[in-house]
Amino acid sequence: MNIVDSFANVARFIDIRRDIHAHPELGFEEHRTSEKVASLLTEWGIEVHRGIAGTGLVGVLRKGTSKRTIGLRADMDALPLHEANEFPHKSTHAGRMHACGHDGHTTMLLAAAWHLSRQGPDDFDGTVHFIFQPAEEMGKAGAKKMIQDGLFERFPCDAVFALHNFPVGEVGRFALNEGALMASSNTWKVTMRGRGTHASMPHTGIDPVAAVVTLAQQLQTIVPRTIASTERALLAVTQLQGSDAPNVIPDVATVGGTVRTFSIDALDKIEERLRTVAKGVAEAHGCTAEVSFIRASPPVVNHKDEARFAASVMREVVGDDMVTDDWPAVMGAEDFAHMLMVRPGCYAFLGNGDGDHRLDGHGPGPCIIHNTSFDFNDEIIPIGASYFVKLAQRWLPVAA
Repeated sequence: MNIVDSFANVARFIDIRRDIHAHPELGFEEHRTSEKVASLLTEWGIEVHRGIAGTGLVGVLRKGTSKRTIGLRADMDALPLHEANEFPHKSTHAGRMHACGHDGHTTMLLAAAWHLSRQGPDDFDGTVHFIFQPAEEMGKAGAKKMIQDGLFERFPCDAVFALHNFPVGEVGRFALNEGALMASSNTWKVTMRGRGTHASMPHTGIDPVAAVVTLAQQLQTIVPRTIASTERALLAVTQLQGSDAPNVIPDVATVGGTVRTFSIDALDKIEERLRTVAKGVAEAHGCTAEVSFIRASPPVVNHKDEARFAASVMREVVGDDMVTDDWPAVMGAEDFAHMLMVRPGCYAFLGNGDGDHRLDGHGPGPCIIHNTSFDFNDEIIPIGASYFVKLAQRWLPVAA
């Protein structure tokens, strides 16, 4: 591997990562994390702008005279899970933990910022914007809120890049593609309103439970009957709620779930069909239907030129055999999608291994993201940091 020399000893950054892991903060509550990031960037002479979408911040590093710019993004928030691990850097807050590796993403970008700040004026020519984003998890759309708060007007980026640890094979393997890499994330809920009565006399009421049961079955036909078989999409029914008592037909019953797609066109079609089917089922049962459809995050769609550029940088860091540039799209979602809708760029995965890196005292579960036994693999800190460094140097080359 062609790791940046400065990262031969990353003990300092492992300490930073584990400190962040021990003090997890949920979306828009990352006050300690944001302060720690800002303090380190300031210590390294990097210009810091705070308070973007609340706890978000941007570090700005300029060299040379070029007007070219690049944005490098990391997410900072944790998840509302109770950590099962018992090693020394476990979460100090009950019900909160870094179960998705954002502590590691933040640390990799900090390491890259530290290295680039220490180099001379001939290291790159232009401006690097280090974007530390709040609230990626739980549909809070921190990326969207940063954009709405003027992120790219205040800190123009010719392109933006981000990285996420992921189980893609060997430690240090990069995985990406030149199109849709992750799905859109959307939640839906249909509320059926009827007329409640005693369960022993169903003929005296209008049963909304029967309506939601029928609807749940009908919804299974939407994707295969609406979306071409050559395109992947998913509609899942995950919630059913009727009466709180076994002998009561309620006034209201609900059914809900999630929709995942890799295109906005497919999403539009599914939402439209869901609304049509819900209305028809409601009428057939004598009920009325209210449909809530929330689009939390669009699909993560990489831009072809930037994906090819990113892959070439990855190969420079880890070699050809450790880069998979046609990785199949996954149904998970990521709100970096909002940034890719307004700026060209690329999102990619970095392999975190199978969990053998975890210290004694780890939880009984697998080392998979969003699991209470997860811990970020510190071995990939220098790999991800080297990728960020070389992205900046290659995107902002010094004229010969």
